[in-house]
Amino acid sequence: MVRNATNLYYPIREAIMSILPIVDEFVVALGNCDEDDHTLEEIQRIQSDKIRIIHTVWDLEKYPHGMVHAHQTDIAKEACSGDWLFCVQSDEVVHEKYLDVIKKRCEELLHDEEVEGLLFDYRHFWGDYDHYFISHAWYNKEIRIIRNKKDIHSWQSAQSFRRIPNFDGIHYWDKRGTFKLKVAKVDAIIYHYGWVRPPKYMQKKNKAFTTIHKGEKAADEIFKNAETAYNFGDISKLHVQKETQPAVMQEMISKFNWAHELYPNVPLNPTQVHKHEKLKYKILTFFEQRFFGGNQLLAFKNYILLKRSVTEPQLPISCAQSLRRRWLCRKWFVFVQAFVLPESLVVSLTCTF
Repeated sequence: MVRNATNLYYPIREAIMSILPIVDEFVVALGNCDEDDHTLEEIQRIQSDKIRIIHTVWDLEKYPHGMVHAHQTDIAKEACSGDWLFCVQSDEVVHEKYLDVIKKRCEELLHDEEVEGLLFDYRHFWGDYDHYFISHAWYNKEIRIIRNKKDIHSWQSAQSFRRIPNFDGIHYWDKRGTFKLKVAKVDAIIYHYGWVRPPKYMQKKNKAFTTIHKGEKAADEIFKNAETAYNFGDISKLHVQKETQPAVMQEMISKFNWAHELYPNVPLNPTQVHKHEKLKYKILTFFEQRFFGGNQLLAFKNYILLKRSVTEPQLPISCAQSLRRRWLCRKWFVFVQAFVLPESLVVSLTCTF
């Protein structure tokens, strides 16, 4: 589902095109966009018979606190056919090198009914298309393919899914009577561009999301004295993308023209510290990357990971390293258990194999 993608600088066309080759149909729940928005035209530019658009109206009063995202995702989900459903969100893109891997994984697990979904790795780009961060403050895995079953629903503000028998279709934030999906790993990465857009668009998007989650009055108050352009901070300290970007992203990347609005051209705001810049997350991230193979310590996981054969990189460790890991687990347990992974707010599309 999506609304006002062009007005908020979402790579909506690229998101759809990135997985279109491996799906039989692609269902988009298109919300009531602003008059000057051209999301519909962007989708129509693709010119594919696979795409089916459902026009909807977002009811923010009935579905407050971001639940409208989950409800709209469910609308698209219910219109899908097929065995597997692939939910790619409108700021997410799949590199073409992963398409065969994803398709093969779906085929080999098709008759394994215990597997309710597939879990993807994530790469979060920040500020531009060349920098991304790895941080405990952000989710590093998420469910993006699910079984086409009636009792599997989008959950909370549509970041993920849960099995919800006898769901009333309204209370997406209610944990009672919900069950985490049993998932298998797929060796593929979702490229997340939710924080890559011109600073003025970034601030505009943040206010739009705040409106959806807290209401228009609260959003106006929060952004009353805010800068018109978002400050991304010092991106020079982030990881540099050395691999190729998805082919479908090349046109959008060619339009990149806000380098002069990023650090070091724009002075840093000392009062603004992003999640991944906070000391507690930097410490946790260091230990996760250095001693635990990138696995997040005591982070919230909205899934139950099943042991299914898949090629995953394993770091060889010595006996001394193993003992050191055990010591660190005991030493840092009290320290890390106080930190909770915040929820991320996203907009989604749903399609099917």
